[in-house]
Amino acid sequence: MPSLSFPSFPLVEATYTSLPNSFFQVTKPTPVTSPEVLFWNDALALEFQFSHWKKQEEATARFFSGSILPEGIEPFAQAYAGHQFGHFTMLGDGRTIVMGEFKNKNGERFDFQWKGSGRTKYSRNGDGRATISAMVREYIMSEAMAGLRIPTTRSLAVVKTGEAVLREDPQEGAVLTRVAKSHIRVGTFEYAYQALSLEELEALFLYTARRHAPDVLNTENPALAFLEFVMRRQVSLITNWMRVGFIHGVMNTDNMSIAGETIDYGPCAFMNGFSAKRVFSSIDVNGRYAFSNQVGIAQWNLACLTNSLLPLLDPNQETAIALAKTKLNELESWFHESYIRMLGEKIGFPNLTEKDLLLLQSLYQWMQDTEADFTNTFLVLEGVYSPKDTIYNDIRWKDWVKLWKEEKTKQGIRDEDAISLMQKTNPSFVPRNHLVEMALANVHQGNTSVVDQFIERSLSPYKREIGYDYGDEVPMGGDANYQTFCGT
Repeated sequence: MPSLSFPSFPLVEATYTSLPNSFFQVTKPTPVTSPEVLFWNDALALEFQFSHWKKQEEATARFFSGSILPEGIEPFAQAYAGHQFGHFTMLGDGRTIVMGEFKNKNGERFDFQWKGSGRTKYSRNGDGRATISAMVREYIMSEAMAGLRIPTTRSLAVVKTGEAVLREDPQEGAVLTRVAKSHIRVGTFEYAYQALSLEELEALFLYTARRHAPDVLNTENPALAFLEFVMRRQVSLITNWMRVGFIHGVMNTDNMSIAGETIDYGPCAFMNGFSAKRVFSSIDVNGRYAFSNQVGIAQWNLACLTNSLLPLLDPNQETAIALAKTKLNELESWFHESYIRMLGEKIGFPNLTEKDLLLLQSLYQWMQDTEADFTNTFLVLEGVYSPKDTIYNDIRWKDWVKLWKEEKTKQGIRDEDAISLMQKTNPSFVPRNHLVEMALANVHQGNTSVVDQFIERSLSPYKREIGYDYGDEVPMGGDANYQTFCGT
């Protein structure tokens, strides 16, 4: 391959490789034949001093496909394990490679990772590649989550490889550049606990704490304080998923980020019509990761993390288990409090209490019975637009709205305060399934403008368009038999 000059390159580090070699393997991505940048995130590039790199330049395509690397970069694939649908498995970066760590303008450290960059030591029987559909979906979804102000990994670039990827049928290949606070997962700690020595587990803990929660190292029990740090971030994250109707689809422990970011946008989707048991993932045949199960699964995953940290909580096993049980009980309370607060904010109540829960339960039951659109129902309640959908003429809906108004008055909540809170809580825009599929179909036809429009709208998902009929965005027949796929 001919030599290529790169634009000036930001300082890249690899502090993760200070860990024992058992946590990673130095490995380079597999070059591709004719890379072409499909999408380039200018705003994110600016945050990381990549703003002078241009979408149309060959150097951008070559580097962000992993085909040519500047001197001094030593990429690596990470080892980890995970409970996949409840079953423990040894894993690792099978189709992703960390190019290194870059700091943003605020001096915060982030991993940059190629996804779809070829085989690694951990690929098992996989090809290490990714399809355009899967990578563009992740770009759309991750940037939508960022716009919704929900912690997430980000997407800097999607590069078409010019090579076919064999799935059910041959598809075009792509490499995505993922940006994350780190790629350390619950499964990373499970791997260390199950397969490595106590010294290696301690090394992972100290590295992760210094990187993400240095204050815990000054506490009486650093491992316990670290556990609470991770738990509280997951409480906030999953509550926010439930707020906007997001279904992750594959909440395995290897897909739970220690930093508290949404990671791995495989078979994810946003609900249209509300159903507590909604599942989109083609591989989740038993509904383990259904919408209503996400809070419970998060607690299960965090129990796996707690178990992996037992040797660090206390050298006495009985004491460590007692500390763990206390923290897991606290976790359940934190989720309950966070969830109730979120439900109240969705209807404009800043201080929802246990006795008010019946009001929310009756609303969600009505939405369940009618499969009312999850996003738009709260816009209708707010008075953003007048729906054509006849379900909002339903006597149960009208009676509930009357009760809601009476309860606001009883609690002394002013209408303008309720609406202000609802506008901050309820999005008017989410990447609806049929629109995402339409955008992906356009990409395959060579048209990237629909995705660009998605990204533009994702910048202001709480904006209200006066006079716009949001019901026009709801698909005929709801979600019907819509399925998503993990892309591997």
